[in-house]
Amino acid sequence: MANPSFIELAKNSTGDGSKTIEEIVKLERKIFPKHESLSASFHEELRKKNCGLIYLEVGGEVAGYVMYSWPSSLYASITKLAVKENYRRQGHGEALLKAAIEKCRTRKICRVCLHVDPSRIPAVSLYQKLGFQIDKLVECYYSSNRNAYRMYLDFDD
Repeated sequence: MANPSFIELAKNSTGDGSKTIEEIVKLERKIFPKHESLSASFHEELRKKNCGLIYLEVGGEVAGYVMYSWPSSLYASITKLAVKENYRRQGHGEALLKAAIEKCRTRKICRVCLHVDPSRIPAVSLYQKLGFQIDKLVECYYSSNRNAYRMYLDFDD
């Protein structure tokens, strides 16, 4: 398999950047249920001042991506983390998440937060492996019958 490469998408992407965004939007539609997907508003999300996107290419195709934001100088949020099914369980999600955390660290924030469905055990395990702690269970976060853990990672420095 080809070596993976991480690419931070620039705000003013044109040409190949828009092709990549369309590939990511397709992936977003495929992975997330319609009410959780940002596919309809992905371009608007990327235009936000405090938003970042890092994606992973393997063999010329997008294998996964992570979207993050820093709404204040105190904390950042992991908005989305997705890896194509055939690239899962190979460390790509972990590598993407670490890259996003490092980007957030450069913003001098104190905490990174995220939400995850408790039934997504591999995702919860990944977040805990990287030091995220469960803050609380948020009932009906995704829908009337789907809850979420609110998780956080505090920086010591």
